[in-house]
Amino acid sequence: MSSEASPFQPNDPPSPPDVSPETLAITVGRGASGSSLAPALWASSTWESEGLDDAHRRATSVRHGDFYSRYSNPTVQSFEQAMAELEGAEASLAFASGMGAIASTVLALCSSGSHIVAQRQLYAGTLAFLQGPCQRLGIDVTLVDVATPGAFTEAVVPGRTMLVLAETPSNPRLELADLDELGSISGPFTVVDGTFATPLGQRPLDHGVDISLHSATKGIAGHNDATLGVISGDADLLDEIWAYSVLHGATPSPFDALNALRGLRTMGVRTRHQNATARSLSVALADHHAVTAVHYPGLSEHPQHDLASRQLRQYGTVLSFELADRDTAARFLSRLRVARVATSLGGPETLVCHPATSTHASLTEVEKTELGVTEGLVRMSVGLEDSADLLHDIEHALA
Repeated sequence: MSSEASPFQPNDPPSPPDVSPETLAITVGRGASGSSLAPALWASSTWESEGLDDAHRRATSVRHGDFYSRYSNPTVQSFEQAMAELEGAEASLAFASGMGAIASTVLALCSSGSHIVAQRQLYAGTLAFLQGPCQRLGIDVTLVDVATPGAFTEAVVPGRTMLVLAETPSNPRLELADLDELGSISGPFTVVDGTFATPLGQRPLDHGVDISLHSATKGIAGHNDATLGVISGDADLLDEIWAYSVLHGATPSPFDALNALRGLRTMGVRTRHQNATARSLSVALADHHAVTAVHYPGLSEHPQHDLASRQLRQYGTVLSFELADRDTAARFLSRLRVARVATSLGGPETLVCHPATSTHASLTEVEKTELGVTEGLVRMSVGLEDSADLLHDIEHALA
């Protein structure tokens, strides 16, 4: 396919040198907006061509911005260019959801007979995809313990392993993968789902990882009003994945891309407040008599706290903790008045869920046990409320 640029393709001016990621999140992704401070919405699904030759040029170009929105869209491209700069990548590619990003990436890079190494501690949707459609298509999957040093490397089969997939911090117990170990693996493509961290918390590509992946629905968009996924990495590799993605059809909406661009502008201040509150709540919960364990990498007692200190700029906006049993967890959720019971994360509202019956409900009891998803485990995505109000709400619910 031709790589000729579209006249509508966003072209960001150079970013200011040596600015922080928080500042970068405000300056990037403005190429298709002219002098408007708000992102421009290109709602069109289709563009008119000037004739046969022009239509052929558009149809055979890579990611042409004014042909057909399943191929690309100027608003979506603005979001992709913003993410590429935040990730320190040559390019980014957006999808209709985080699972769309995972499925398209895996199926673009793997085929029957391929081998994938992934961690056992994964979001249940990702695990179900690896153990369902991938296995049915003849793609073998080996699961390893993310916290075991060298586990990913040792499971790689030279010449056969096509993909190494990690999720760090993991959902829902916040285990960490060592990004330096992943970046040092040669042969297969390495992919890191960093949804919990956001690009302000970590940049896997800086450690040698091939592809950084996010469910941008969460902390990137940040307002519970967009469903979006995104990958970042080498431009040639992403163009190959794009060629498959237009057939897979996990096409991002320009409306969601617009909301995600808006979310990027406030991501720095949002995550700074959420991280500070998550840290203070984790300390308070660790001292509460009704809580048997707290999982948060910012706590010194977290088994991977040293690794978290080395590779995370922020410890995160999500924590989880253990209560005595399912009944105790149910009573806790029913008594909350400020925090809300819901299964997403990264938004302005503090959301609490019971993974065993929500995010990981599709797993067998054996799988839940292997992942540490107990009947008393509660996951909390910290929002933007006043930290004192949240602490009072939690203490009241635990009383």
